[in-house]
This record gives sequence, C-alpha cells and structure tokens, in this order.
Amino acid sequence: MTIDDIIVSFLFIIIYFDQIRSLTTAEAMIYFLSSSLWVILLLKVLYHGFLIGNNGATLGKYLMKIRALDETTFEVIGYKRAFIRAFVREIGESFFYFTFFYAFFNKKNQTLHDKIVNCVVIDV
Repeated sequence: MTIDDIIVSFLFIIIYFDQIRSLTTAEAMIYFLSSSLWVILLLKVLYHGFLIGNNGATLGKYLMKIRALDETTFEVIGYKRAFIRAFVREIGESFFYFTFFYAFFNKKNQTLHDKIVNCVVIDV
C-alpha cells in the first residue's frame, strides 16, 4: 500500500507541479491539498481500478509478488469489479481503514472490498 501511495503521490505532483511550486506558505499548501482531495481520491481509484482490472496487480502488489484475483477461478477480476473494489477501498481507507479490519475476521483474510467483489489477494 505504501508503494502505491507513493506512486499516486508522484502522479499528483507531476500533474500539479506548477501550482505546487507556486505555493509559498503552509496555509496555501493546506488549502491547495484540501481543495484537491477529490483529485487524489480519483487518481487512487483510477490507478487501482485500471491496474487490478488489467492484470490483478498494482505496481506495489507486483513488487511484493501478490495479486488480487477472483476467489474461485483465480483469474483477473476485470475492470468493472476492480473499479468497484477500488472505490470501496478508498471509502474504507478514508474512514480509519474500516474495510481492512474485515480481514481479521475472515477465513481467507479478505478485506471487505475484496469480499464485495469476490476476490482474494494471493502470493504469486
């Protein structure tokens, strides 16, 4: 997750580099980030949805040698389910990671966002 968050942060910085460079005070930076929060969330959903839907792994998952796949067929879940997973994941992450806690109470260690789309994260 940390690797993926760093990558998304770099994407955000690249997109808004000129605006970020022009900020001169901490207050201006805080205002800019709070008003751009929806962009960060959208980038994260697009990043996770596209990469999980395409091959089952974000760059962070690829480096850690894990993949998010269908829990019965172990095939890539596709874009629709991947974007639903990414959206629910961001909601859970935004509210104290509540969708992640579901993994502690599940036999397959699935998070709630995995369970909703019938997916499981496995070691490759």
